[in-house]
Amino acid sequence: MLNIISNSWALFLGMGLIMLGNGLQATLLGVRASIEDFGKTITGVVMSGYFIGIIAGCNIVPKIVNRVGHVRTFGALASLASTSILVQAIFVTPWVWSIMRFVTGFAYAGIYIVAESWINEASENGKRGKLLSFYMLVSLGGMAGGQMLLNIAHPSGFELFVLASLLISLAVIPILLSNARAPQFDVMEHIGIVKLYRVSPLGVFGMFVTGMSIGTFFGMGAVYATDMGLSVKDVSFFMGTLILGGFLFQYPLGWLSDRFRPINVIIFSCVGGAVVSFVAMKITGQGLLFYTIVATVGGLAMPLYSLCCVHTNDYLTPTQMVAASGTLVLLSAIGAAVGCPVTAFAMETLGPQAFFGSLGVMLSSVAVFAIWRSTQRTEIEIAEQGDFVVMATTNPLTASLNPDVDLAEIEAAADEEAEDILSSFEELVIDLESADTDTPTDEK
Repeated sequence: MLNIISNSWALFLGMGLIMLGNGLQATLLGVRASIEDFGKTITGVVMSGYFIGIIAGCNIVPKIVNRVGHVRTFGALASLASTSILVQAIFVTPWVWSIMRFVTGFAYAGIYIVAESWINEASENGKRGKLLSFYMLVSLGGMAGGQMLLNIAHPSGFELFVLASLLISLAVIPILLSNARAPQFDVMEHIGIVKLYRVSPLGVFGMFVTGMSIGTFFGMGAVYATDMGLSVKDVSFFMGTLILGGFLFQYPLGWLSDRFRPINVIIFSCVGGAVVSFVAMKITGQGLLFYTIVATVGGLAMPLYSLCCVHTNDYLTPTQMVAASGTLVLLSAIGAAVGCPVTAFAMETLGPQAFFGSLGVMLSSVAVFAIWRSTQRTEIEIAEQGDFVVMATTNPLTASLNPDVDLAEIEAAADEEAEDILSSFEELVIDLESADTDTPTDEK
């Protein structure tokens, strides 16, 4: 394991710098939009551009990778992401920012594709889960660290925009100079949303609403904190606490899902998250209680991404898991793109406390849907369900790198299905031949 990490140090260092820049940029734009008085709804639309860009990138970038290769794609998209941040510093207008957020999301989708497929290629099936967990630590640590960088200069200036751009530009150097072999990449197959809903209604609905909550966290969290009168230092601490809570709760909830049914853990997490969110609406001051509640909201909401993936995979065959992961990624990104403007409109109409109110409504809807689904069919036995795998909500493609999905296992399952079909066909031929021999001519 240590050998694999040491051989991929350039990738982890580069991704750490990129996530520092991404974490800084997302919070910086939310604070700056409030300073410039964009308005809540307009800010929500601007911030949703990132997730729309992610959707486009997930569909287009793989074709670019297959055409020009990983290294060139990574370098070009990192340069594009770095440039888009500087454009936002020069032209402080909503429509320019919306376009640049789309460009940033598109570029980051490609960066994630290269990085995560690199990890997939570098690791063995038995160690991929641990390597991905280390990757999540780097990613979430970078996102949390990016919040602290907000205190280096005032958001009303251009310095923080330059810093975010500099971090992304520096991240390219170790990766482009690394002598590690670039991975092989295949365009991910897809199972349609309607087909996947028939297999796992809760997985589809839960992933969409989880995406809405993610969009709310990263799109409107800084706006809420600014509107509540928090200083720049406190805004960075608020966002860092949300992310840290999500990271700390991943493993405890995963441990529970491996010992109880995932649907029960989903209900528990959503009910708890909704209650705490509604309580947060009533707290106006700061202090230990406030930040404990903030960490709890993030901790109960963010792991739903992984829980929904585990629940969905329990009802899929090995040959369907890889294809379904692409649809789950798409659902999360669409939900995030919707969640930003919806929460922004609620905050503009009802006040900043609607930030937590919106999260409470989202989590409540998943809890109600999960309770209803639990009465509709018998759940899979605990011994037969898949293991929990930590997946970062900040990265759109991690779900496709499920370490439980072994390509050899998929091939074996496909061969087994083919043998079953062939065996059934042979039995049918024998039955027909027997019927042809025994049946009188006038009845054939």
